[in-house]
Amino acid sequence: MRIVKLTQETKTSLLKDLLKRSPDDYGTYEDTVKEIVANVHKNGDAALFSYTEKFDHAHVDASNVKVTDAEIEEAYKEVSPELLAVIRKAIKNIEEFHSLQKKNSWITTKENGIVLGQRVTPIESAGVYVPGGKAAYPSTVLMNVIPAHVAGVKNIIMTTPCNAEGKVYPMTLVAAKEAGVTAIYKAGGAQAIAALAYGTESIPKVDKIVGPGNIFVAIAKRLVYGHVSIDSIAGPSEVLVLADETASAKCVAADLLSQAEHDELACATLVTTSEKLAEEVSEWVDKFVAVLPRADIMQKSLDNFGNIFVADNMADAIDAANDIAPEHMEIVTANPFETMTKIKNAGAMFLGTYSSEPLGDYFAGPNHVLPTNGTARFFSPLGVDDFIKRSSSISYSEEALREVHKDIELFAESEHLTAHANAIRVRFEDEQ
Repeated sequence: MRIVKLTQETKTSLLKDLLKRSPDDYGTYEDTVKEIVANVHKNGDAALFSYTEKFDHAHVDASNVKVTDAEIEEAYKEVSPELLAVIRKAIKNIEEFHSLQKKNSWITTKENGIVLGQRVTPIESAGVYVPGGKAAYPSTVLMNVIPAHVAGVKNIIMTTPCNAEGKVYPMTLVAAKEAGVTAIYKAGGAQAIAALAYGTESIPKVDKIVGPGNIFVAIAKRLVYGHVSIDSIAGPSEVLVLADETASAKCVAADLLSQAEHDELACATLVTTSEKLAEEVSEWVDKFVAVLPRADIMQKSLDNFGNIFVADNMADAIDAANDIAPEHMEIVTANPFETMTKIKNAGAMFLGTYSSEPLGDYFAGPNHVLPTNGTARFFSPLGVDDFIKRSSSISYSEEALREVHKDIELFAESEHLTAHANAIRVRFEDEQ
C-alpha cells in the first residue's frame, strides 16, 4: 500500500478521490435508468418481466414472480443446520440492539387546558432490496428487515434477482423467512426499485425502500425519491483504521483487506502516528493479497483508493479521520474508548483489536447499513427510526387560546396571512 505523509494537501487529495466514487458521478447511466423507471411506472408487470428476461435471462411472469412457501421450504433443505444456527444467533443480537432504539408516544398537559403530544407509528409498508447477482447476502436481509420488523411495519416486501432458472439464493430466502419478511418477489435492478415505488399488477407499492445495490439501483432510488422515501444513496464500502504504535500490523492489514475485497471502488485507509506500523501493515497487506482468493479485486481497490497516512501526532490523525467521516472506523489505540470521545463523524466505530469490522457486518447487533462517502457528517446508520413516523397533537382549551389569541393574530398579520388571523379572531369576536 502507498505510504503517504499526512498533510492538508494529501488529505484534500484523498477526499477528492473518495468523491469520485459517488453515484452522482455516474451520469452516463442516468438516461438508461430513467427509461427503465418510466417504463415500469407506465407498463407495470409487462415492463418488469421484460427487463427480468433481458438482464437476468429468466422467464418470470405473474404466476411465478412471487416466491412460494414451497420454494422457501426447499431453501431450508439447502442451508446447513450450522449456518441456520448462526443466522438465528445474529437475528437475536440484531433484534436486541434495535429494540433499544424504539421510541414511545408521549403527551404533556398544562393546568390551563393545553394538551400537546407526539404519536409514534410505524410506516405501513417497507420495500427491501437485496442484491443477488454475484453472491448471496443474507446479512443484508437481516440488517434491513429486522429494524422494520422491530418498528412494527405491517408489510415488509422484499425483491431480489433470480438466476436464469428462476431460483433465488437459498440463504437469502431462509434469512428473509427468519427475519419476518411478508412477501418475496423475483425482481432485481432499477426495474425492481420502480416496481416497489409505483407498484405493478404483481408487486405492491411501498412507502419506503431500503437496501443496497449497484449503480443502477442507486440511481433508481434517487429518481423515485419523493414518490417514496428511501434510506440513502449508498456508495462503495470503506474502512478507516485509526491506529498508534500499539496496534497489531497483521490484524490491521487483515481488516483493511476485509473492505478492499468488496469491489474495485472500495476504499481502505490507515491513519497512524507510527511509521513502523505503516511499513509493517503494508508488508502484511502484500502477504495477504498473495494468498487470498479475491486478490484481483483487492489489488485494484488498493491501487485506486488504498492509502496509509502517517501523521505527526494523534490530534492530526483524529482531525483527518473526522474530515474523512468514514463508513467504518476502527480505533486501535492504547485507549480506544478515550480516542472515541474525540470522533465526531463515523458511521460505526469498532474499538480495540478484537472488534474487527466484520463483527459488525454479521453478528454484533448494530446495523451495517451505514453512511458512505463522507455522509457520516450528517447521516446515521439504518435503524428503527427509519421505519416510523412522528405525528404531533395539539389541543387548546377555550381558556388557553383566549390568553394567546391576540399574539397569534399579530404574528399571522405580520406575514400578511389575514385568513390565518381571522381563523383565530372569529372565536373571540363577541369579547372584543
